[in-house]
Amino acid sequence: MLKIRIIPTILFNNFKLVKGISFDSWRTVGSIMQAVKIYNLREVDELIVMDISATNNKSKVDLDLVNEIANETFMPLTVGGGIKSIEDVSNLLEAGADKVSINTSTFNNDFFVKEASKMFGRQCIVASVDYKIIDKEIVIFSNSGKVSQKVKFIDHIKKMEALGAGEIILTSINLDGTMKGYDIETLSKASANVEIPIIASGGAGKLKDFTDAVKNTDVSALAAASIYHFTNTTPRDVKIYLNSEKIPVRIN
Repeated sequence: MLKIRIIPTILFNNFKLVKGISFDSWRTVGSIMQAVKIYNLREVDELIVMDISATNNKSKVDLDLVNEIANETFMPLTVGGGIKSIEDVSNLLEAGADKVSINTSTFNNDFFVKEASKMFGRQCIVASVDYKIIDKEIVIFSNSGKVSQKVKFIDHIKKMEALGAGEIILTSINLDGTMKGYDIETLSKASANVEIPIIASGGAGKLKDFTDAVKNTDVSALAAASIYHFTNTTPRDVKIYLNSEKIPVRIN
């Protein structure tokens, strides 16, 4: 079994570090750079940084901010939000991102992921998939959870893999920010249908949630935000706990 990656997620809106519940009720929770510096000292395996306003405001991620974050970190950095073109991908990678997360544009341009993967390598391209459970069906959303897409869940993640995405961030909108645990059932379906790594996102609220996700699915990484913002739990605490449960993690 490969070592499970522990990945904090930083969401920002107009330069403010924010967190919400189910992609709504956003509130400022601190400083972006302060959070980055803290995570840099706490043995996180990677960092995900998302501009939640870029897609809907038709703006682009601030390259100077990405560069500042990249200069403060020693771990791989994934950046997403408002990625619409090959130029956007190139600019983010040049600014210091190691990976670029694409969501809305995967629906607007069928070949964007394929082209980006071919040009920069699939290891740099991450497909971000946000979804809700509605009437027992998995419904995919774009535009920061505002627009539902008429595509089947399994078909979409398989398509992302076929087009060249190197991994998938799978986020439950229902559970986002609730700290009620990961969506084990959907994560299991996803990991059973694609071979590329799945990053679980949305719902982690206690240490057992992390072990439940690993033991009951084939996810490769565990992303979380609220548990780190609103409790005393740190990424290192998560690693120590997983290690005690005989789950392989990178830990010093």
